[in-house]
Order: sequence, then C-alpha cells, then structure tokens
Amino acid sequence: MKIIPLADRVAIEPTSAEEKTKSGIILPETAKKEKPEQGKIIAVGKDSTLKKNDIVLFNKYGPSEIEIDNKKYLIAKEEDILAIIE
Repeated sequence: MKIIPLADRVAIEPTSAEEKTKSGIILPETAKKEKPEQGKIIAVGKDSTLKKNDIVLFNKYGPSEIEIDNKKYLIAKEEDILAIIE
C-alpha cells in the first residue's frame, strides 16, 4: 500500500529512541525524558517544502499514528517538524 499525504503533510517512518546511556545503562520507559522524536520522511504532500528521505525531528504529540501492513507510520503537518538533521 502506498501513502500519499495531502497538502503540506508528510509521512514519517519513526526511528526507535536510544534506550541506553553512553555508559551502557539501559533506561526503563519511566526514566526517559520527553524529547522530540526522530524519523525519516517516506512521502510528502504537494505543498510541502520537505523532501523524501529527509531525517527530521518532530513534536512527539503532533503527528497522527497509523498502521499499514503491521508497521507504524506517522502523518504530520509541516508545522510539527522542528528540524532537518543533516
């Protein structure tokens, strides 16, 4: 199935958060701080200024979560994107 976002929305494949500290300690869910999330853009709407394959930081609670073929994706408005990681 193919995702085609509308307007300035983008489809994002989220990357998993780092679950270890630099010293190798594994963090439980309750110890993790609220941070912006990271992911790879897999599709863009026609009005978006972002590009496919951009790695981005986005607001944790901004995007809508969807599931296609047992895989989770996010649909976000461009205003929910905080930065592009180069």
